[in-house]
Amino acid sequence: MRVGIIGTGYAARSRAEALRKDGQVQIVAVAGRAPDRSDAFAAELGAVAYSDWSSLLGEQRLDLVFVSTINRDHAAIARAALEAGIHTVVEYPLALSAAEARSLVQLAAERQVLLHVEHIELISGVHRLLKQELEGLGKLFAVRYITLTATHPAPDRWTYRPELFGFPLMGAVSRIHRLVDLLGRVERVSCQLRYDGPDLPHRYSSCYCTAQLSFASGLLAVLTYGKGDSLWCSQRLLEFHGQRGGLLINGEEATLLRPGSAHPLETGSRHGLFEQDTRMVLDHLRHGRPLYIHTENMLHALAVAEAAERSAQTQQVVCVQDWP
Repeated sequence: MRVGIIGTGYAARSRAEALRKDGQVQIVAVAGRAPDRSDAFAAELGAVAYSDWSSLLGEQRLDLVFVSTINRDHAAIARAALEAGIHTVVEYPLALSAAEARSLVQLAAERQVLLHVEHIELISGVHRLLKQELEGLGKLFAVRYITLTATHPAPDRWTYRPELFGFPLMGAVSRIHRLVDLLGRVERVSCQLRYDGPDLPHRYSSCYCTAQLSFASGLLAVLTYGKGDSLWCSQRLLEFHGQRGGLLINGEEATLLRPGSAHPLETGSRHGLFEQDTRMVLDHLRHGRPLYIHTENMLHALAVAEAAERSAQTQQVVCVQDWP
């Protein structure tokens, strides 16, 4: 199986490490935005280096390509690969618009090739724990999901550039996707966003985005995402509050809360998820084994993120629109 990798960062390297363990895979080409990094990465893999993804797709005969580059380019690369009949794996988000993402799903179906969007949060130990324990909490009342990353100074990376990363909850759509997978569809969104930094609007040094999600079940969830040098503590917190108990996940520690008691739970390691996802893709292509993504949930999460962006722009509650 001839494989190409577009990107040279952590995700791309994790993919390469997993692929090299498979004796039936040959990584033949690498493309990145920085030629020196592309050359070095390709040399490590014994592959051909390209300075742009379009040349890689045009010149190489590939069976499979991994798209692990800036969010802005995911949709364009995926479309070109699918049109060329290449099985395609894209790190989330598939696109920065829900309509574009849906059109790519339709294109993959028409060309009868794989389009897999990585959402490794769904195969993590934390997510398996949530699936196992939520029913025992009874009817859920409220959910709070916070991801804050304090960095001093803020890095000069593409993830701090709105044009390349996208709206914060679109670029970080895995948080919404996790909630959709656990709790069902979202009907309405209210969102606020603040950027800070001397280089706005092209680059921010801090962002803080908070959204209230109203689910079809009546449940309310508050989702907060922020990063940068105006934040002074990092936090990864996920809380579920139900009629019979609560579940608190603070970093790597999980606690089941009951009246008068608190029970620690095992979450497992976050390491190795890219490798697991990669193996699942190869097993799917070779043996037809099912993958873990529900396409409609993935598309719905993007629609929720898009509604959050409109809400932040208009300061209005926005109804989530899914296109059939």
